[in-house]
Amino acid sequence: MTETQRDILSAGFSLTLIALAAFVMQRFFLPLIWAGILCVATWPLYLRLRARIGHGVLAAALLTLLVAAVFIVPALLGVTQAARQAPELANYVVSANTDGIAVPDFVRHLPVIGDSLTEWWQATLSQPHGLAHLFAERQINGFHSASDIIKLAGVGFMHRLVDFGLAFLCLFFFYKDGEVLNRQITNIGSRWFSELRWARYSDKIPTAIRATVNGLVLVGLAEGVLIGVAYWLAGLKSAVLWAAATGILAIIPFGAPLAFVSAAGVLAFGGALPAALGVIAWGTAVLFVADHFVRPGIIGNATRLPFLAVLFGILGGVETLGLVGLFIGPVVMVLFVTLWHEAQTHREDVGSPVATPR
Repeated sequence: MTETQRDILSAGFSLTLIALAAFVMQRFFLPLIWAGILCVATWPLYLRLRARIGHGVLAAALLTLLVAAVFIVPALLGVTQAARQAPELANYVVSANTDGIAVPDFVRHLPVIGDSLTEWWQATLSQPHGLAHLFAERQINGFHSASDIIKLAGVGFMHRLVDFGLAFLCLFFFYKDGEVLNRQITNIGSRWFSELRWARYSDKIPTAIRATVNGLVLVGLAEGVLIGVAYWLAGLKSAVLWAAATGILAIIPFGAPLAFVSAAGVLAFGGALPAALGVIAWGTAVLFVADHFVRPGIIGNATRLPFLAVLFGILGGVETLGLVGLFIGPVVMVLFVTLWHEAQTHREDVGSPVATPR
């Protein structure tokens, strides 16, 4: 057997093992990715906690519990509140689908679009099973009782709960063995590429993830708090729950309007049209400042990405990968821009200390 044949056979064997491992672990990719994102984003905090405690395993366990609590406590409050209102909401959906929904008075009096919107409402939502036809692609037509809706929601919740637990289990081991894993990845990367070139790319990833977490998560939660104040002042029922939902949706750029427009709709249905307009105006102002100035500034300044690269990375990541794409998209754009700058250098300088991005 020649050296070329041996190399081909060895490469095929390696690729087969990688493909089999990916096939076996495909169910766990999403929890692993979330654990990796959380680990990278909070790694400096873990190092400080380990230095103070002096025990790596204990520090990993404590920080894992702390990070989990940040997610669990608001989620439990939201689930508790939602569970109290779920039967009432489910029965309303079923009865609205069976009997139709009458046109609200404020819809009839809307300027310009009031007449056409009223006509559309009467032809669809006011008709029996009109709601089912409107959302036929979401299989609402198959629901026959409120228990069916709750059962479907419960299955989805349990599926997410398993992913949630696996993610934090992985996060503990990432903290505990993170330095060893990082050395192993660095050794492999340096062997496949030049050491300097691997360092140039790998150093960008933690910066991009931390900047994205700060720019998306923290800013989104701040939007939820600010818009939640408007909910409370407007007298919206369950204002805290609405604020939590707004903060979660605000993590996605342009996702907050879905929450505060829905909240305004609830207020308008209750006859509080001025309060509904005030919520929309305040939410739009907060959203404009956050999405056009704060987020691009935080992410772009840290990663040195232009505004369009930040925007396309976030929106494109969500479109192709879902929620986790919020964090993967900007990382991909950072690596692409690094490659773009590297391509402007002389080919023989790639991997050299003098081949710095212009």
